[in-house]
Amino acid sequence: MAEDSRRGWEEDERVPGAPHQNFVIMEALAEKLKILNCDQDLLEKHNMKPLSRHYFVSNPYLAANPGEQFYVFTVMAAWLINSAGRSFTKPREDDEPAATVANILAELRALGVRVDFPPSKLKSGSGEHVCFVLNMLAEHALRRRGFSFQKPNYPTESTEEESLIDDHAEPVLDNVDRVAEEDEDDEENLVDLEALTLQSTRQEATPSKPGEILSSALDVAEWNLEVERVLPLLKVTIRTDNKDWRIHVEQMHRHQGAIKSSLREAKGYLDKLEEDISRTMEKVSSREKYLNKQLEGVIGEYRATQAQLSEVKERYRGASGGVAQRTQLLAELSEELEKVKQEMEERGSSMSDGAALVKIKQSVSKLKQEIMSTDVRAGVVAHMLLHAKLKRKSDMSFRMHAAA
Repeated sequence: MAEDSRRGWEEDERVPGAPHQNFVIMEALAEKLKILNCDQDLLEKHNMKPLSRHYFVSNPYLAANPGEQFYVFTVMAAWLINSAGRSFTKPREDDEPAATVANILAELRALGVRVDFPPSKLKSGSGEHVCFVLNMLAEHALRRRGFSFQKPNYPTESTEEESLIDDHAEPVLDNVDRVAEEDEDDEENLVDLEALTLQSTRQEATPSKPGEILSSALDVAEWNLEVERVLPLLKVTIRTDNKDWRIHVEQMHRHQGAIKSSLREAKGYLDKLEEDISRTMEKVSSREKYLNKQLEGVIGEYRATQAQLSEVKERYRGASGGVAQRTQLLAELSEELEKVKQEMEERGSSMSDGAALVKIKQSVSKLKQEIMSTDVRAGVVAHMLLHAKLKRKSDMSFRMHAAA
């Protein structure tokens, strides 16, 4: 039942009562939690404070604590799932919110409830979807306990009492303005309408003897005198109650008349404004046509000039591209020329300077000294080699003589 009402509400979110639907669902949830004895079985065991009737409603005018609301929502959802006959572990404050919400929605689907919203809608701990989930779980928990809501039986009122009330109400409503303008000093002498109604009802309820003829023993003149004496005291008033539906109906009629009168005045002003706007639009359109005819030649010249300008821009782009390439080539050639000039300057400075010749002479003298030392070393090595050969020959001849 709650799912059908929620589905119908979602199909037409533009109805005037749509923003207050969350309050209705939350109040229904509060009544179901009272029946399930949530305060003693859940809140007192977990040391939680009692919840207000609009605790899970997301509204900018209500104080909200998302962390606390989400924890209370998960604990209450786990308790309702267990009450509905399913096994569900109590969540902790340090659990992952996404995993907890996914488990709650999985249990809700297992109970046969269609879930057509993402789990992220429940992470705030309040709002339409939180109220819907808790409401559906509470319904299944009540169904598990065998409880169901019955349709209310309204008592039927008797037609005699209605006619009696109407007979007393007609003259009272006609004289309300007159009674309100009189002095307040006569309030002690006023007659209570409800007492008269109950007295007349009791008199009508008393059974009379069948076939008895009613007759009066009073004198007519005395009766008239008594009526003239009591008539000024028979003033009937109705104490206005803001909850009376008649007052709201009268207010609705007054507001309807005021709206109709304002609508007639506003309609005249709006019709006049519409005529002025239509005339102004016609003038603007005719002026626009006249200007188009007068400026047709100028517009043609402007279009031709625009075409020529686009062609010139295209040629400029092509020429600017060639200039850029040539500029880059010129920069490269200039860099090479600078390098050649630098080399020429270095060579010229080296040719005109005598430091190089001095360095060459020093190098030649150094080479000569090295050649002389090399020759001395070569002579020493040749002498040592000759001495070794001679020694070898003497050794060989000695061995030969010894062998002979």
